[in-house]
Amino acid sequence: MRKKLNTVEEGVLLLSGNEAVARGAWEYGVHFAAAYPGTPSTEILETIGEEYEEIDAQWAPNEKVGLEVIAGASFAGARVLSAMKHVGLNVAADPLFTLSYIGSTGGIVIVSADDPGMHSSQNEQDNRLMGRAAKVVVLEPSDSQEAKDMVGEGLRISEEFDTPVLLRMTTRVCHSKSLVRVGPRNEVPVKGYVADIQKRVPIPAHARVMHSKVEKRLLAVSEWGAGSDLNRIEEGDPSIGVITSGISYQYVKEVYPEASVLKIGISNPLPWKLVEKFLGMVDRVVFVEENEPFLEEAVRSRFLIESDGKDIIPIEGELDPETVRKALRPGTEKKLTWSEIPLPGRPPSLCPGCPHRGAFYCLSRIRGSSTGDIGCYTLGLMPPYNALETTVCMGASIGVLSGIEKAVGREGMGRLVAAIGESTFVHSGITGLIDMVYNGNTGTVMIMDNSLTAMTGGQHNPTTGRNLRGEETPVLDLEGLVRACGVEHVKVVDPHDLKEMEKTLKEEIGRDELSVIITRRPCIMSYRPGKPAVAVVDTEKCISCRQCMKLGCPAISWEDDRPVISKLLCWPDCDLCVQVCPVDAISKDMGGRE
Repeated sequence: MRKKLNTVEEGVLLLSGNEAVARGAWEYGVHFAAAYPGTPSTEILETIGEEYEEIDAQWAPNEKVGLEVIAGASFAGARVLSAMKHVGLNVAADPLFTLSYIGSTGGIVIVSADDPGMHSSQNEQDNRLMGRAAKVVVLEPSDSQEAKDMVGEGLRISEEFDTPVLLRMTTRVCHSKSLVRVGPRNEVPVKGYVADIQKRVPIPAHARVMHSKVEKRLLAVSEWGAGSDLNRIEEGDPSIGVITSGISYQYVKEVYPEASVLKIGISNPLPWKLVEKFLGMVDRVVFVEENEPFLEEAVRSRFLIESDGKDIIPIEGELDPETVRKALRPGTEKKLTWSEIPLPGRPPSLCPGCPHRGAFYCLSRIRGSSTGDIGCYTLGLMPPYNALETTVCMGASIGVLSGIEKAVGREGMGRLVAAIGESTFVHSGITGLIDMVYNGNTGTVMIMDNSLTAMTGGQHNPTTGRNLRGEETPVLDLEGLVRACGVEHVKVVDPHDLKEMEKTLKEEIGRDELSVIITRRPCIMSYRPGKPAVAVVDTEKCISCRQCMKLGCPAISWEDDRPVISKLLCWPDCDLCVQVCPVDAISKDMGGRE
């Protein structure tokens, strides 16, 4: 077992980028942190909650609320940090753009964890563009050491230049590990709250003055950034000069170590004097950056130079050393020291014992489908269920269902329901349900309550009765909340009771009024099963009808014209296969784990 991070005051630790951000928050005197979990950012707040008791940390219902809460703490003079994945910053954009005008009292660092390659995301947006649009300072670390150090630099920049600072991470920096020099916590006193109406109330008369301040601030930070260690020129072969940032810098150094490099640590505003100096030192300029041509467009439009960038570097997906090698050194390749083994495709699937399986199985049995949302239940789109047809963003399942009904009426919707998890419902679904009530919709919303924010690793939320640190808190009454929104027909059902689940779906979808079904069964990650039994097949009774295969359970495979149930994968508290077998060939009482 590793030594707890908060007991290591000085030395070197092997940390992921997310762990390093948490360490930086601790070392540089952050008092308060808030976030909504979202891959690849989740471990930042988890690490703070587990390791650093000096920081008051909490999960927020969504990113907007998280940012608003830390804004208030900053107004009172506390150093603060909020973390979210890239699409979470869209949710928090409203306070972000205004905070840019208001500025900070205690330092504000907002971590945006972007996801090039869309490993766990619905889009590939580059939030350097968001930072530029909001006119805030954007920092880009390229490894765990810089991730930790840039938290401290971000707090200092925030307080010196009166600005929120966006720390733009990417999946590879968030999750890869490198050595980090660490030090003790620097205790920074909370300044206290002092009312300042002209600073914090951006009515038009005040906001016009604020905007002028923001533009001057960008010029000042650009000037300061030209001499900051966060941006640097690494002199090398003058025939090629690479302008790069973030993880792309590591790939450039690996494949072309002798090149001249301008490493950008402050992406917005750019250090224009340093950029101009670098351009005068090299014969050819190449921009190496993931996703958008952010640096390339900014520099080319200002200096009208000839260069290479997205003509040789992909705009889609995550970069890697070989992609960069082919762009910078065409015709060369690294010799492989291993042999690649082709692997069969592994489509994603719900876990064995997942409570969502019963709901989607029953929905597909009645030839129904759903407008979907962001969570494990997005996998309802996969065979054999084929029971999910749309996914847009957090909470959109309800609004999309409303819109479909407005376009084609109740009859045109068929057996379509909105499927949304309880954490997502709290995040962004409540207002959509209120809209359905207010505007007379008659659809069915299925809130899939597994008592956990499961897809991001099992975090607590307002419905679980526990906070970030596992302490007891009041449990949000989902049924009461739904009724308070104006929904009269609310039904709670165990999705592993297949007869009741199917019956409930038929009744509520057939109802010519708005209704809500709450499927309630805990995620298998949240508890230990109470019995060791696993399902077994009686091969003499089995008629090879394949009904059990329609569950899409990873524990069930098909061999020699018979189902085979894995003792390692079968979840003890699940008996769906027992329920669906028409000849009672599967039981849970004929065997146990060996």
